[in-house]
Amino acid sequence: MTTTAGPDQARIRAAVIELLQAIGDDPTREGLRDTPRRIAEMYAEIFEGLFIDPREHLRVGFEVAHDEMVILRNIPFYSMCEHHFLPFHGEAHVGYIPDGRVVGISKLARVVEGYARRPQIQEQLTSQIAEAIQEVLQPDGVAVVIEAEHLCMTMRGVKKPGSLMVTSAMRGDFKNSHVTRAEFLSLVHGHH
Repeated sequence: MTTTAGPDQARIRAAVIELLQAIGDDPTREGLRDTPRRIAEMYAEIFEGLFIDPREHLRVGFEVAHDEMVILRNIPFYSMCEHHFLPFHGEAHVGYIPDGRVVGISKLARVVEGYARRPQIQEQLTSQIAEAIQEVLQPDGVAVVIEAEHLCMTMRGVKKPGSLMVTSAMRGDFKNSHVTRAEFLSLVHGHH
């Protein structure tokens, strides 16, 4: 499951020192002295998804005679936009229609987290979660909706705080049946 222990801490520290000098600050001043170490440790945590296969969380499923929609909504996540290396964060809503195989609901949250904890774009994150569930559980359908605020948009550029980007990925029954899709969307949005 793990490819290597994690990112190269020493290289990150050196890169942060270089970056601080490049922006015109002094990495030896008191407030910045520990910043390279702090960023290296933080990156090890927020990019840990690069060193795991989130699909592994889904392999510990169990057989059950349940063929109705299962939804886990309002899964909080934090990710880093790969274009500006600024955070985007929000909530994911995940639903699937089992074809005899289900997983513990905490596993769905772990899949979201595993793909979020890497340099990302929201559209790709949404698809990766849906593909992982489709591939491992082989359900009759998968739906993923993500609503997120992007700091690259709200603190720079257009500066529109509170703007939410919404993406969705629909597979199987959710894609083919507007009734199934509407049921999922009303269950996700009907109880905020």
